[in-house]
Amino acid sequence: MSAAIVTRALTKDYGAGRGIFDCDLEVAEREIFGFLGPNGAGKTTVIRLLMGLTRPTRGAAEVFGLDCRARASEVARQVGYLPGELPQFGGLSGAEIVTHLGRLRGGVDRSIVALIAGRLDLDLGRPYRALSRGTKQKLALLLALMHRPRLLVLDEPTGGLDPLNQQEFYRLLREARADGATVFLSSHVLSEVEHVCDRVGIVRAGRLVRVAGLDVLRELRVHEVEVELADGRVERSTVRGSFEPFLASLAGKRVVRLESREPSLEEVFLSYYATDDPAAAPARR
Repeated sequence: MSAAIVTRALTKDYGAGRGIFDCDLEVAEREIFGFLGPNGAGKTTVIRLLMGLTRPTRGAAEVFGLDCRARASEVARQVGYLPGELPQFGGLSGAEIVTHLGRLRGGVDRSIVALIAGRLDLDLGRPYRALSRGTKQKLALLLALMHRPRLLVLDEPTGGLDPLNQQEFYRLLREARADGATVFLSSHVLSEVEHVCDRVGIVRAGRLVRVAGLDVLRELRVHEVEVELADGRVERSTVRGSFEPFLASLAGKRVVRLESREPSLEEVFLSYYATDDPAAAPARR
C-alpha cells in the first residue's frame, strides 16, 4: 500500500528544546493514524509542517508525494484540516461559512453537508460568535469532512464535544476511511485513539519515540489504586494493564474501600518513558 504521509528527519527547532526533531514517519493510505502525546510534545508542530503553515528547520514532509512546503496549495486541496486553534468567523452563520469555504473548494454537495450537520446535531443558522465551544468544534468537523477529502488532518478533534457527539464523530471517521480516506489524528487522550486508530505514533518532548499497533496502549494504561482494609490499613498500588493480578492479591482480605484513578497522559509518559534525554530512545516499531 502506498504512503499518504512521509516525513524524513523532519525538524522544526524553536529553540530551548521546543519543536519537533528528526521525525521519520510513514502513514499508509486508508489508515487511521493516531499521533499521541502530552500537550506541548510537538504534535501541532508536525501538523503545521504537513499543512505548509510553517517552514521546517531541516528535513522534509510529503503528502501523496507532494512536498508540503513547496506545493502547499496542492496539498491543501487534498486535505480536510481541523486546527487545534479554531479560526474566527465573526458574525457569519454556519451556513454562510459552509458556502464561502465550499466555493473556495469548487463547490460541495449540499446533501453531504446536511447529512453531517444532522448527525452532529448542528444548527447552521446561528452566527458563529454566538456558538458554544462544542458547537464551534462540530462546525469545524463539518468543514473538514464536507468535501470528502483524501486525507483528514485533525488536531485534537473531540475537544469540547459531548460523549454522544464523540461517538458520532468516531463513526464518521470510520466511514471516511471505508470511503478511501486516510486520517491523521493528534490527541492527548488514550481512549480517543483506542476507539478508531489502526496504529499510533507516540511523541515526547519533540521526539517520535515509538510507532506501534494499539497493543502499545495497553502498556501505557495505568491506574493508581488505593485500598482500605477492614483492619484500617491502607494499601496503594500502581496497576499496569490488566487488573486481574491486583485483584488476585486481595483474595482473602476484607476490603472496605477501593478507589482507582487514571493518571493524566502527562503523568503516564513521565513514568513510562523515564529518561531525561528522549533523543537517547529512538523510535521503536
